[in-house]
Amino acid sequence: MDKKVAIITGGVKGIGRAIAEELAGEGYVSIISDIDKKNGKEINKNNNKNLIFKYCDVSKEDDIKSLIDAIMNDFGRIDVLVNNAGVIRRRNTEEIKIEDWDIVFKVNIRGSFIFCKYVSEIMKQQDSGKIVNISSIAGKVGDITSAPGYGPSKSALNGLTKTFAREMAPYNVNVNAIAPHAIATDMSSEWSEEKRKKVLSEIPLNRLGQPSNVAATVLFLISQGADFITGEIIDVNGGYLMD
Repeated sequence: MDKKVAIITGGVKGIGRAIAEELAGEGYVSIISDIDKKNGKEINKNNNKNLIFKYCDVSKEDDIKSLIDAIMNDFGRIDVLVNNAGVIRRRNTEEIKIEDWDIVFKVNIRGSFIFCKYVSEIMKQQDSGKIVNISSIAGKVGDITSAPGYGPSKSALNGLTKTFAREMAPYNVNVNAIAPHAIATDMSSEWSEEKRKKVLSEIPLNRLGQPSNVAATVLFLISQGADFITGEIIDVNGGYLMD
């Protein structure tokens, strides 16, 4: 009960999994929220008391409320929230279906907002907490992968980050975001070889990033070393965008 507790949405694979494992290794109880039951059950089979999978569809408010209630019942606290769950639908503006555009916003921004809404109530009572939203370079420069809903949803997430940072500052809660680009995940594995070469040619460090690079940034943002940082959108992109 005295361990710090973190929620990582979309944490079964990729960046989310790396974040969950990084925090678990630092002694946090990492609650992985995801819809991937198959891989989630495998996580629970490992019997790692610091790494726990719980089913949650972030597009559904009732799922989010039930998850938060269950965590509070089991642990009595929530110290860290990492809004990592995200989806992308690749079509140009003329081709994309409205329902696909809607689901991108439901998951990427609406789900993050609902998590922030309910977790912030708990963090206010605790007078402490850290929230990290996993955004994207597309939220700063616009979509660059023929996915017209993705960039705007991440721009909205950046705005949500700054809004919550101002609202939560009086309660000793820090709210920041990370904007990755060119990270070796399932999403980037969909790139054509031509696109991959083009992306690498535009990155000063001349390599793809790893999920562990994002996880390490999360770990810094929730540490005491980042206590005076809030409302920031931090680039993790090998120098592709320097702002």
